[in-house]
Amino acid sequence: MLHIASRIVRGSGRRYYTIIGDTLPIGYINSGYEGLNVDKRTLVSTERKQRTFTDRSQLKYARRLVVKLGSAVITREDGNGLALGRLASIIEQVAECHHEGRECIMVTSGAVAFGRQKLTQELLMSLSMRETLSPSDHTREDAGSILDPRAAAAVGQSELMAMYDAMFSQYNVKIAQVLVTKPDFYNEETRKNLFCTLSELISLNIVPIINTNDAVSPPMYIHDDTVVPGTGKKGIGIKDNDSLSALLAAEVQSDLLIMMSDVDGIYNKPPWEDGARMMHTYTSKDKDLVQFGQKSKVGTGGMDSKVNAATWAMARGVSVVICNGMQEKAIKTIISGRKVGTFFTDYATSSPTSVDVLAENARSGSRVLQQLTPSERASAIHALSDLLVEKQDKILEANAKDLEEATKGGLAKPLLDRLSLSQGKLKTLSTGLNQIADSSYENVGRVLRKTKLAENLILRQVTVPIGVLLVIFESRPDSLPQVAALAMASANGLLLKGGKEAAHSNKALMDLVKESLKSVGAEDAISLVSTREEISDLLAMEKHIDLIIPRGSSDLVRSIQKQSQHIPVLGHAEGICHVYVDKDADPVKALKIVRDAKCDYPAACNAMETLLIHEDHLTTTLFTEICNMLKKEGVKIHAGPKLSGHLTFGPPPARTMRHEYGALECCVELVKDMEEAVDHIHKFGSSHTDVIVTENEIAARKFLGIVDSACVFHNVSSRFADGFRFGLGAEVGISTARIHARGPVGVEGLLTTKWILEGSDHTAAEFNEGKRNWIHEPLPVH
Repeated sequence: MLHIASRIVRGSGRRYYTIIGDTLPIGYINSGYEGLNVDKRTLVSTERKQRTFTDRSQLKYARRLVVKLGSAVITREDGNGLALGRLASIIEQVAECHHEGRECIMVTSGAVAFGRQKLTQELLMSLSMRETLSPSDHTREDAGSILDPRAAAAVGQSELMAMYDAMFSQYNVKIAQVLVTKPDFYNEETRKNLFCTLSELISLNIVPIINTNDAVSPPMYIHDDTVVPGTGKKGIGIKDNDSLSALLAAEVQSDLLIMMSDVDGIYNKPPWEDGARMMHTYTSKDKDLVQFGQKSKVGTGGMDSKVNAATWAMARGVSVVICNGMQEKAIKTIISGRKVGTFFTDYATSSPTSVDVLAENARSGSRVLQQLTPSERASAIHALSDLLVEKQDKILEANAKDLEEATKGGLAKPLLDRLSLSQGKLKTLSTGLNQIADSSYENVGRVLRKTKLAENLILRQVTVPIGVLLVIFESRPDSLPQVAALAMASANGLLLKGGKEAAHSNKALMDLVKESLKSVGAEDAISLVSTREEISDLLAMEKHIDLIIPRGSSDLVRSIQKQSQHIPVLGHAEGICHVYVDKDADPVKALKIVRDAKCDYPAACNAMETLLIHEDHLTTTLFTEICNMLKKEGVKIHAGPKLSGHLTFGPPPARTMRHEYGALECCVELVKDMEEAVDHIHKFGSSHTDVIVTENEIAARKFLGIVDSACVFHNVSSRFADGFRFGLGAEVGISTARIHARGPVGVEGLLTTKWILEGSDHTAAEFNEGKRNWIHEPLPVH
């Protein structure tokens, strides 16, 4: 890998640049960006040495782009003109790329389709009223097909370019129209003139917009074996704008060709057929895996044309992405490395199995787990528990690598604490997993309700797994075996996405999970996502994933909740936990509980973040003792507004009363009574865990009853809000939601239900007709 500089210098109508601060693959450097000032007129070299990008993460380095717009992208679905909103978004993205210093060339379709729409309107307006209303006259239906496509192209091209010019001018981008015909590519002189023109336009910061000149030339049906004059090389048959864009991209040594169509990408068969699967990556070896359907109604090419063109360009060192041009921000999303469309590369990578396949395996693996007996599922969990102890040296060795790399990378202290594993942690993990196994025998298939609806008609409600879970976690590798065991106990398929800071630890632990699952024939039910997919790509897999559970910082959880539009998210964004020291609190108990709640593990989500103290204690020794204890423990105190009003000198005021510190810091505030403490918790809390310390049983019962949080405690530390401590064995997370699971989520939170009805020959009509009678008698579930 080489590190090169990045700077754009504008002047004298040309741009020269070098690339600073980014790391580029060595194979990529051969496209003219060697860190030297390069005249952009030099578009074509005698021999192309560049290879395509090896994966999507490198697309951000693409400096020369060709963007091809299909007719279905340009025109409206109802046939009434251009899709202005969609076109405006695409132009905005091209303009942004242009201003970032990327060299952009557009190949546009749509002139014939747009012109045909315009001429059809004119033709219909010229019809007489009698012709228009006549039921036997088919002029209206046939108007579009009887028009000469060359006339349509002439009308459509001028309208199209006028639209492009108006839209690009809003971003201070100049454009130029370049119309091409067959001789332009297969006559040596005109071919040279064409590429000299393109070179000059780009050197002047002008975006060339290219289309075939269909007004004067028929479609360019040229055989693929035609030799391009002056090169001795075979060209591509230019049958449509797909092949035109591929030829241009290869000739100008483009880094990336984006072909925008009306489909999401390449499928192994027409997407409306059963078994169709999106191919996110395509290499030349995949050619025989694709079956093509019908082409677009408005374009001249089809998906086979696009694949042929993309493969031809790929063989000449151009990376290609075929995507849906109707997707919002498609161009910028592709350049950012997101998994959008089908990525063509000549690099036959042996990368890990794609997430789509892992998710499909998790679905089938879940069904395997459901078919196992409870004893078999429990045995797999016990096996994992034993492996954590037997292989602890291997686990700790991998964890030491993560800690060393994280320390060098400057990972924050709270995250380092979460990342660290020890023999004690592994032993506790092992004990928790055994608890999960021992309590798992009645999880799946447990009858919750049984009703006799009528004679010989029995209804049961039974527990079943949710399906496929995606758990995203940061730093804490101990989450992996915990969540894996809960998935086994609930017969759910599971995908785990850990943070890169725990990569070595996660891999070592996943090897043990796979080993334990293999003993019951369900090895594929749980997988670690270790490919380069962004989290945002995973969140769009609603066809494969049924529930997302984020475990980590409040920023992570909030981000997941915001991005996931179609998959439910189980979790909590913040852990703003309160401890309220009532006027009737025992001082010794209060000191002990407050110390543990804040200082035992300040990075945990169940650690105290705000201490509420009854104002009567301000005149007693308890307030001073609590403050001195916190200071002795190294806790930085922030004063609430009321406390600040009582102090001449003291801790700095808190910037906000709703803050999760996640460290040895907390806010201290005064309240006049329990009711004010409850109001404060409801206003500033996160419905996670809240505590009252008091010897007044009436006050305690009232507090426990009215505080609306997932966990509400009396005279115990907030640190007890934990699946292991609750006897659940472990937790998949803590939920502050008000539906399904709440608080520490164990196996029961990973189950849903289904209804099973068994009868003989019952029909609903018989009950309506009085031939059968309802009973609705509850029956014992066992």
